[in-house]
Amino acid sequence: MKIGELEVGNLFLAPMAGVSDVGFRKVCRICGADLTFIEMINCNALRFNNVHTKQLLQTEEDECIKAVQIFGHDADQMAEVCRSEQLKKFDIIDINFGCPAPKIVKNGDGSALLKDLSKIKEIVTKCVKATTKPITVKIRIGFNNGDNVACEVAKICEQCGAKAITVHGRTREQMYSGEVDYETIKKVKQSVNIPVIGNGDVFDKTSYEKMLKTGVDGVMVARGALGSPWIFSMLKNLEIKNKFSLVKLHVDTLRKYYNDEILCKTLRKHFLWYVKDIKDGNKFRLKLATTDNLTESLNILKEVLN
Repeated sequence: MKIGELEVGNLFLAPMAGVSDVGFRKVCRICGADLTFIEMINCNALRFNNVHTKQLLQTEEDECIKAVQIFGHDADQMAEVCRSEQLKKFDIIDINFGCPAPKIVKNGDGSALLKDLSKIKEIVTKCVKATTKPITVKIRIGFNNGDNVACEVAKICEQCGAKAITVHGRTREQMYSGEVDYETIKKVKQSVNIPVIGNGDVFDKTSYEKMLKTGVDGVMVARGALGSPWIFSMLKNLEIKNKFSLVKLHVDTLRKYYNDEILCKTLRKHFLWYVKDIKDGNKFRLKLATTDNLTESLNILKEVLN
């Protein structure tokens, strides 16, 4: 599959806030992800050189194609960010029109924009004009249940110059509950000529193949990768022999940027996800949830995952 002139494969890691850090992305690529997006970036924070936001832009040399996702609602400000030095190293810029988080929606960003298609048109048009890099978009099928605007949004984005579109098959109102609307994803694919990437509830080979039956060009994995970066290996029929070595790589990559005290706190959620499917794992989860020592956390994970 191509996005613009870039060969990108067809199996992607979603841009997940607080999850898709530089270390986790590296592990997912080793496990078979063709393209990994950094977590979504607040355009306004980036414009004002927010230190934490700039830290989210960390990338590794092995990221042959670097993809970033931005969010906001001011078209001129978003276009400014697209041509900024901060995003110079990125090859693909994705625009978020799908995030359902209350704090994002309250500010008029993310999936809130599905209620204002003229604003979506303005944003995509100005961002495309601001850069020679391919602009892609990620959407939900609508804001409220019954407000299915996915095909209309997809056509608008294509007409404005977007090079690909990712569709999460739920409305904002659904959040992450209820069934994924595979039929709408299929209709979006049939309505445009740019690549369409399916997203939503890809947790195993069965759900992956179900998504592929919609005719999409690619599949994006989100929650299915939490604590299970090896899902990409499973979907590609690749063997993973030592899961702990991958967890260690996740940590060691982040150690280039942060000290152990910070990492022990920020990685705790990842550590708990890594043992979520371990039989009788409550005692390990309790230890991981209460220790403030990174070495101790790694020793626990080594015992569980080896």
